[in-house]
Amino acid sequence: MTTLLSQRLVDARRNHLTLDALPVEQVPADGAAAYAIQHDILRVLGAPIGGWKIGAKSDSGPIQGAPLPANDLYPDGARVPREAFAPLGLELEIAFRFGRRFEASTTPYGEADVHAGIGSIGATIEIVASRYAGWPNVDKLAQLADLQNHGALIVGEFTPYREDFPFVAPSARFSFEGRDVVETTPANPAGDPRRLLTWLVNHATSRGIAVTPDMVITTGSYTGMFFPQSAGTASGCIEGLAPISLTLY
Repeated sequence: MTTLLSQRLVDARRNHLTLDALPVEQVPADGAAAYAIQHDILRVLGAPIGGWKIGAKSDSGPIQGAPLPANDLYPDGARVPREAFAPLGLELEIAFRFGRRFEASTTPYGEADVHAGIGSIGATIEIVASRYAGWPNVDKLAQLADLQNHGALIVGEFTPYREDFPFVAPSARFSFEGRDVVETTPANPAGDPRRLLTWLVNHATSRGIAVTPDMVITTGSYTGMFFPQSAGTASGCIEGLAPISLTLY
């Protein structure tokens, strides 16, 4: 059943609008309610799941995620209208694809099975956006319901998975119009992002959703969030992965 917040978020997405402060009764009561709204948004949009975004704020902290509408995924080198997103932040991330299918299940998958199923890795650039005018000063569950502030995902070329890849702190560069925009040493706040994958597989499959090899699973920023103030091209390179770029116009 579509909630009022689900419909408001869908309308805001379709019309590139932002919502004023939410009435208390529209704020999700808990995580389960926020996740239900996420999937209701995709249902109302008529959008299949093209991937997932997952992340954590520390290497042992709780994990959150959101399904990504398939039409929000763009190839490397994509040109995207800047005015379609407000606000607009950019993050350079590492994404995974599995080499096998994880069927819907009421029995959790183990970490060894999930890690053995990793098929390939690639760089992504996430456009972070919000449907709330007051973002980021918005209730965390309301943000989670809004696909965890997802705008779009630029997906680079994938390469076969390497277990020895330096996932915790790879060498990475991220620039906008040729200017370096990374202010700290590149690192994922979740630590090794592979720890997020078991949560994602069980989060999805326990809800009756299979996790398939075509889904792109992006796992959080290595470079913080950069807010471009103009049109231009963002370019990212994570050593060992294909470079990636996005042009805002």
